[in-house]
Amino acid sequence: MSPLKFTLKRGVLLAAANWQATLVQAAADSLFKLLIAVPAIGGISFVGLVVGAEPSGLLALEWREMVTTIVGALLSQPLVLLAFLAALAIVLIGGSLLLFLAKGGTVAVLTEGDRRVGDAVEQAPLHLSTLIRASGFSVEAFLEASERFFPRFARLGAGLMAVYLASAVLLLVSVTAGRLTGRILGDAALLTIAFVAWITVVNLYYLLTQIIIVADDCSVPSALRRTAQFLREDFRRIATVFGVMMGVEVLAMGVSVLAIGALGLIAFVPFFGLAALPVQLMAWLFRSVVFEFLGLTTIGAYLTLYRRDVTLVVAEAARASAAAQAGREAASASDRASSASLTEER
Repeated sequence: MSPLKFTLKRGVLLAAANWQATLVQAAADSLFKLLIAVPAIGGISFVGLVVGAEPSGLLALEWREMVTTIVGALLSQPLVLLAFLAALAIVLIGGSLLLFLAKGGTVAVLTEGDRRVGDAVEQAPLHLSTLIRASGFSVEAFLEASERFFPRFARLGAGLMAVYLASAVLLLVSVTAGRLTGRILGDAALLTIAFVAWITVVNLYYLLTQIIIVADDCSVPSALRRTAQFLREDFRRIATVFGVMMGVEVLAMGVSVLAIGALGLIAFVPFFGLAALPVQLMAWLFRSVVFEFLGLTTIGAYLTLYRRDVTLVVAEAARASAAAQAGREAASASDRASSASLTEER
């Protein structure tokens, strides 16, 4: 079995065996999105009252025009703008902390499953007993791990938010500077591509750091250093897994868009549109679960690579230690032989 196939197979096994963690992550992610939607819908409703338009009419506007209208209406009411920003900040912080809490338990569950299954996944065929052994989920273990790793994940997440904010401010300043110099479209497109690529790299580093925090039970600074070392030593395999899983997620996103579009067409048909609402809700929930499963598969694959990397490092250190010990014993034996020879000569 090729290393890539084995890595992805182990990732899928860990995600499938710990399906409860997939549901928990999907629920937390869906709740976060719903929380974000509350102040957004409130802001749109307020703008509708200010400009005398229906919220549905605002949503029907082209997105640039809708954003301009909403921002202009909020700027005309400073107190309401502050209340809107405060509500959005509270929801973002609270929702992010919820995600950090759930993510700590999820990564810990996968790490425990990876430790339990050992190398059994390499043996074909794959038996149900192997899948059961790879399950590290229990309510008590999940809650304990979530509480244990939450402070470290929260500190790491705060750093991630700071990087996001600094990157967004830098992008805004760069685009504004390009507008002042008259180079808008080309510079804006290049800056946007660079921004997306930078955020993708940051997210990858963030995810690997989360994995290492749990796998090694280390502090955030130590995990950041170990992540950099992990990337240097195994960059090719990490990039390969990243590319494959990114392609799978893009394909799943395309299928999801087509399915949602088809359901949207049914919604315009009288009577059938009402019947399509439960189907749309189920499709939304299924989409969330599928993408979380892919995310856990990716974590399992990276965890496999890191475990293999650590194993190789430990084995290399053991070989070096054994060689050094053998050298010392040989030198000691040589010294004893020399001493014995001198004694005989005397």
